[in-house]
Amino acid sequence: MQFDQLKRREFITLIGGAGVWPVVARAQQAAMPVVAFINTGSQEMRRERVATFQKGLTEAGYTEGQNVSVEYHWLDGAEAQPDRLPLLVADLLGRKVALIVGNTPSALAAKAATTTVPIVFVTGGDPVSDGLVAGLARPGGNVTGISFIVVELGAKQFALLRELRPGSARTAVLVDPKWLMTERLVSELRTAASAVGQQLIVLYVSSDREIETAFMTLVQRGAGALHAGVGAFLSDQRERIVALAARHGIPAIYNWREAVAAGGLMSYAPSIPDAYRQAGIYAGRILKGENPRDLPVALPTKFELVINLKTAKALGLEIPDKLLALADEVIE
Repeated sequence: MQFDQLKRREFITLIGGAGVWPVVARAQQAAMPVVAFINTGSQEMRRERVATFQKGLTEAGYTEGQNVSVEYHWLDGAEAQPDRLPLLVADLLGRKVALIVGNTPSALAAKAATTTVPIVFVTGGDPVSDGLVAGLARPGGNVTGISFIVVELGAKQFALLRELRPGSARTAVLVDPKWLMTERLVSELRTAASAVGQQLIVLYVSSDREIETAFMTLVQRGAGALHAGVGAFLSDQRERIVALAARHGIPAIYNWREAVAAGGLMSYAPSIPDAYRQAGIYAGRILKGENPRDLPVALPTKFELVINLKTAKALGLEIPDKLLALADEVIE
């Protein structure tokens, strides 16, 4: 009997000991603020964005696992469906996360669900017209973030195309008529083209079929180069545009490095990894007590020129040494 009682006491002690660590660990974790990071992207993009976000957090004084916990949620498959995103946000809010960091759809879903939990977005659109903030300088409410609006880069991108095709009389641009910044982009490109005596062919596209038709039109009208446009729809269609540019032998410049990695010729655009670093800094500042309404929306500070030499060779183009010297990355 004494042996059985001893064994029972040992067993209870072991069970108790086994339960103590998780309780202590949960208490320690509860003491740390929890940041929810919601995003999309390929495995390579995920690693890059997480690494640069963590770098920004560290610059702001936070190290994941030491004084902050980060939950990563990647919107792939079922979770990417519009009706699932609000459920994910509701679950996060129910678990009292300290902060939500996300792309445009997740930030909008979070904003619709809470006016108190801080939200930091990273967007390629206009956060004012998208309804994320009241203004860039004074966001208002519980939302701020990083926006890499690229309309103002139109003239620079046009000049880079001209370096490749200096004798071309016409350059085409794809534009989404539903994108709110379209007319600003067209105006910028028209001014740049007019200054050097070129004609700008504006091709409005808002569907897969219209993109196919636009390429046939620009070839028929003798366009020597293409600006692949700006906005969410064209970004989603970038691989199709890359394939069509290759099929028709048209040199094109893109607003997305990913397009060049997928076989596009050239991109000049804000550094998206640096935008996520800035998001990490903003997250850290908010965790330290700053109010999102007092943090102006940050605009890009780093821009990258990426050139794909393999694509240039396939197009029969010789990339000028001047451009190669300016390139931040050359894909061979």
